[in-house]
Amino acid sequence: MKATPKCRPCLQRLAYQAVELATCDRDIRKAVLAKALQVLDEQFSYQQVSIIVAASVHKIVRECTANYDPYREMKAREIMMARELLPIVSRRYGYELSDCIKLAALGNAVDFFRDLEAIKADIMRPLKFIINDTDRFAEALKKAHSILFLGDNAGEMLFDLPLLRLLRQAAHVSYVVKSSPVQDDTTYEEICAAGLESEIGHVITTGTATPGIDFSNASVEFRRAFESADIFFAKGMGYYESLTELPVYGRVFYCLMAKCEPVAESLGVPLLSYVMKHQ
Repeated sequence: MKATPKCRPCLQRLAYQAVELATCDRDIRKAVLAKALQVLDEQFSYQQVSIIVAASVHKIVRECTANYDPYREMKAREIMMARELLPIVSRRYGYELSDCIKLAALGNAVDFFRDLEAIKADIMRPLKFIINDTDRFAEALKKAHSILFLGDNAGEMLFDLPLLRLLRQAAHVSYVVKSSPVQDDTTYEEICAAGLESEIGHVITTGTATPGIDFSNASVEFRRAFESADIFFAKGMGYYESLTELPVYGRVFYCLMAKCEPVAESLGVPLLSYVMKHQ
């Protein structure tokens, strides 16, 4: 999915947010913000995928502030919120595949641009998929030997656990995270800090610090796993934006909340809709 005119103000807001989280020094903020906005001006294009520009903005902010992980505290808050809400929400769902997928989708309501109270409200509401290809996923699962579960935000990994347990009964599952911090995406560091190594199971990284995936910089390990996987279960808008640019038809299932207008319009659904879509 290529960038649209509505992506630019969002990327600009991202630059302001990342700089504010990275340092409290006003002078440094001003200087770094100028550099981040310059990167945005130089790289933004309607022929480009917006996550690539976002990754460049984050890189310049990290380097210029010497802050390796500006979103660290935000990720910790998201994980705490997930621990609080999951036991309450999970009572409404059973152990069937469709229920576990809905729980995983609920976790995608977590977003670094959104207020935590708004996120809690969304998670507590009953979930209905506007696009629902769960039956297709169930059929694909019968033939699958290997699954790449592409994780997204740190808080939602707890909501992924019931589905991970179920999928491991059918196939080998690799949970994919980022190799180093970017936005509030999950890294192995968050998995360990939450004490979830054994529950998450086999983990690989993309080899990049990019929302979604930038295949030009992906690790050899991830490329091999991607080529051999029977199914990709892709969480979040970043993977939707990047994987829709690739010839992977038939193997990808997107599970997400459409939290921005360009993605919602691309999917043909209202803003803040939940989607389980086969590509």
